[in-house]
Amino acid sequence: MRLEPLYRGTFAPTDRWSVKLDGAGGTERQGFLLIEGRTDGRLSGRLRAANSPRQRTDGTQTPDFRGVIETDDGATVYFAWHGYGRASGDGPSQLLGSITHLSDDARYSRLNQAFCVLAGEVGTQGDQFDVVIEVSELIWEPMDGT
Repeated sequence: MRLEPLYRGTFAPTDRWSVKLDGAGGTERQGFLLIEGRTDGRLSGRLRAANSPRQRTDGTQTPDFRGVIETDDGATVYFAWHGYGRASGDGPSQLLGSITHLSDDARYSRLNQAFCVLAGEVGTQGDQFDVVIEVSELIWEPMDGT
């Protein structure tokens, strides 16, 4: 297998809400965010999505995104992203995940069967944050049998 870069995304929340749940195992949070941003690369356009992340008792975030990319050339590409957000000590939080895409536009329909992965960072300033992700298509290659 190999990775082929697909796009870089940058976004920030426009609205957000969360609830804190205290239980015997510790404190969890459930959130809901609306986000807007942009993608650039082989898939370039306006990005809009909703995220319903959960913060587990161990502090790990579990992003659950659904959204669309309105491409610069007029197509609509739906995406779904699941993964992990984890603290990295004194640096930005790390994001890892899998992402799938769907489009009824012939120029992007090959993505309907593509499996993609992402890595990113969450930068914070006060109570505001912005996100940068790199999305790559995971390309299947025959195994050599060794």
